[in-house]
Amino acid sequence: MSTRDTMELKEEAIRAQYEAALGMVFGFDHAPRLAKPLVQAVQTERSPGIGVRPTFRSTVPGMATRSTARPGGVRLSERVEGLSDGLVSPVQAAVLNALRRSLAIALAMGETFSAQSGLAELKKANLEGRVPEPKRAEFGELLQGEALVVLFTFANALAYLIAPHVGPGTVELGEVEEVLTDNAPLALQGALWELDQDIGALATDDAKLVAVLSAFAEALMKKVQIRAENGARTSVFTSGSWKVEADGLTIAGFKPAKAAKGGSIVMAFKSPHEVVGNHIAKYQSMRLAKMLMAYDFERRLNPFAELGGFIFTFMGDGKPGTGKTTLIQMMAGLLDGYCKVAGYPFRYQNFSIDQIDSYQGKSGQNAKAFIDAVIDPSVIGFGTIDDIDQVAGKRGDRQSSAGQQEVTAVFMQAFAGAGTVVRGNCTFGMFSNYPENVDDALRQRAGARFLVDGPQSREDYIDILSLLLGKNHSIPVGDHQLFAAQEIRKAVAASFEGYSKPHEDGLLKVWDKVASDIGPLDTLAKMGAYLKAIQQADERFTGRAIKNITDAVKVRAMDFELPDEWMAEPDLFLFKGYDEKLAMIRGLMTPITVEMVIQEINRYADSEFRYADKSDEVAIEAMVREFGRTEEAKRRYLEGKQ
Repeated sequence: MSTRDTMELKEEAIRAQYEAALGMVFGFDHAPRLAKPLVQAVQTERSPGIGVRPTFRSTVPGMATRSTARPGGVRLSERVEGLSDGLVSPVQAAVLNALRRSLAIALAMGETFSAQSGLAELKKANLEGRVPEPKRAEFGELLQGEALVVLFTFANALAYLIAPHVGPGTVELGEVEEVLTDNAPLALQGALWELDQDIGALATDDAKLVAVLSAFAEALMKKVQIRAENGARTSVFTSGSWKVEADGLTIAGFKPAKAAKGGSIVMAFKSPHEVVGNHIAKYQSMRLAKMLMAYDFERRLNPFAELGGFIFTFMGDGKPGTGKTTLIQMMAGLLDGYCKVAGYPFRYQNFSIDQIDSYQGKSGQNAKAFIDAVIDPSVIGFGTIDDIDQVAGKRGDRQSSAGQQEVTAVFMQAFAGAGTVVRGNCTFGMFSNYPENVDDALRQRAGARFLVDGPQSREDYIDILSLLLGKNHSIPVGDHQLFAAQEIRKAVAASFEGYSKPHEDGLLKVWDKVASDIGPLDTLAKMGAYLKAIQQADERFTGRAIKNITDAVKVRAMDFELPDEWMAEPDLFLFKGYDEKLAMIRGLMTPITVEMVIQEINRYADSEFRYADKSDEVAIEAMVREFGRTEEAKRRYLEGKQ
């Protein structure tokens, strides 16, 4: 729908519905027809100091078992305020305002639909008892259509308005059942009755309250979408588009509006030229940011995930001060910018050591909430775990706390568990100065390896000195072209070629022996023999390592950069249908070569040998220190006995 086709849903039309909307929030009666009650209806005191009396029991024979209480009293305002400690919290006030605003928008949209579809005339004729017999069926169908339009608009507006307050917590609601389509007022009453029941059953605090509203709105939209597909008279609604200027909400048929959840990101973003060195890590981060933007919100799948070139998890390791934090800031900044242009919701989350809790099970819950927030299929997600060696403990390590062990178990299940589904809307980055201290099985769940080695060449050090000094000086640059060495494609090509042979001494010995025994690795059989030789040298080099290598090779087959104009002008790529995106990406793919496979084997195996060598060396040094302490303690003990 182009911008010029979008009509304005006028603010005065919305505000004219405030009184009716507020009446629904304050209270009405509803007897459920399709769903079963989960909680008791809210019962208020009749007068100050006089409590709610038990239900009156009639003395008339046969009437004693019939309740005289009003069925299904819905008091949403009281239900929400009941979570407070006497004063309404800011979140509860925001929820009540969002409910009133959403209902008013829905009622105004219902009036617009009624006027444009001819339903308004039929309603007037019905009040006067003069609807012609041939028009009665059409009248009933249009009433049903209006009910669906109002229900969807209410849920759509509620999800949109409540989105900035949504946190990482989630709730399981199941399917919305009380969907009534007799007419619009009854439809809203049924939905609000069920929402009231869900709040009463599941909302124990403000965070849960917001989570219930968000989940309910999503579930209601899905249910109404299915009902609308069954031939309802809603063409006026589906063929048009309306904008609510005050909220920035666009209503375009039965298509959910997207709003960023959890507020805006507060971070000092970095541009790519501010990341000096780290050529492969920078290049792959930039490409991964664009890959994420190919995610299709309708299909809930990314073409790159289907084609096999998507990086779901990666590990960045390097010495302190080599630029891991800068790399995170660069990638988050790219994603934030791309999502703002496309109007996509973007969520960044970091899991750090302060989320390890002393209470049993709480650390695991925090880790699960972090995972759930990032993998939410309604957002573009980027999750980072900085200093993962401190956050996730090694299994069997006596120095790891119970909380760290819980986190390790959650991450292992989330990153490559039986229920892991890679949709391609999010990625997780694990960063560490000491990756040898990370549990082997968790480390191997990192599909890609980014060696964050910082500036390396003379040119790199000149560039970083100039960058960090800033512009408040007049020192000449000298014989150097600033940032020319950071030209990404040339630098990356050289970095990849550097892995035509291994770098680590342990792996280099394996390479030399295999090369002398079977010659150049130019067939699958020879490359398989090389992999087996690596496994014999390091038993931790398992089938998962082979999968990570082949995934990295597939990423190399996608060794193209989505054009910048595709990100700047969403209509060129981002807003196209899934199948068209898939075809466009297929057209850019390159064939897999022997050189690619060998380079990726060496890159991955190098990292494993680097981790293993460090891990073994650290363990040996620790044992040597322990033996030294033992000997010294024994010497002092014997001296004391003399």
